[in-house]
Amino acid sequence: MMKLAKELNLSVSTVSKALLDSYEISAATKQRVIELAKKYNYKPNPFASSLRKGKSKFIAVIIPEVNNNFFSLVMDGIQTLANEKGYDVLVYLTHESHSNEISVLDHLEISHVDGIIMSLCSQTLTFEHIVDFHAESHLPLVFFDRIATLDNFPRIVTNNYESAFQATMHLFSQKVNFPNYLYTSEWNYINRERHRGFKDAVIQNGIEFTDEFVIKCTEDPEINRSIIRDLLLSEKPPDAIFTSIEKLAINVYEMANELKVKIPDRLKVISFSNLRTASLLAPSLSTISQPAFEMGEQAAKVLFKMIEKKSYRNSNDIFTINSTLNLRDSTKKN
Repeated sequence: MMKLAKELNLSVSTVSKALLDSYEISAATKQRVIELAKKYNYKPNPFASSLRKGKSKFIAVIIPEVNNNFFSLVMDGIQTLANEKGYDVLVYLTHESHSNEISVLDHLEISHVDGIIMSLCSQTLTFEHIVDFHAESHLPLVFFDRIATLDNFPRIVTNNYESAFQATMHLFSQKVNFPNYLYTSEWNYINRERHRGFKDAVIQNGIEFTDEFVIKCTEDPEINRSIIRDLLLSEKPPDAIFTSIEKLAINVYEMANELKVKIPDRLKVISFSNLRTASLLAPSLSTISQPAFEMGEQAAKVLFKMIEKKSYRNSNDIFTINSTLNLRDSTKKN
């Protein structure tokens, strides 16, 4: 812009106003500026312009992984509303690492973003880094799905307890006697709720609940396949497996196929999953589908209200959007 101003013998502010079609600048001057800008193929920097107005027009989204249908759909919901608001979205992946999560927040503390939407990684056990970050940055922050149990932050969740309870009750209605629940992270909010729903359904069916109903898995697919193999070959194999995440459901299918364990004849399978090809699996997979797009859209709506200082600045509001139980062949009665 300085080059344009020097060549036209105008001030930088005059050139800037002319490019923004300000009423303060005459039509003749605007025309001179626009013609020279075209000659040099000059494009105004919206980031610099927005900073001068006190807004970067960027929001940050922090997610554990992108190779997951749920998070992909959430991003679609966020991006849709951000586009309507004229904002760009910066995506940060923690790869399920607590240290990465801290590094991302450290970076955002000195970056120019107007707000943050965040889902915690599986390793995050405490929230001091979030409290410290917010105290320093004062940036609007909205949690979704894997939420922090902190005051004064809006949270977008699904009905994890009710969905897990209903899915487990469905398994018992299909004459299941010994279902197992597979999960990867015991601490986080969503797994605690899903575990609680599974446990209560088992108890409601008159069965004494013990640790043998629940199997801890890992983030490593090879280890998970080994765990599932041992489970299916054990003296008391489950007749149903309920997985907390879709990656584990795929591992169950892989091992059942390898061991010639027929689904659903010998083993029924259901999972929390937004897998778009769930209906195309053989057999088709019964799922609890989270309203991922709607969660992303709602998180963005709340964040922009905070950015615009309309509401939710220090809110404990929890927005719950119901999941959908999709019953398919993998849980059919024999």
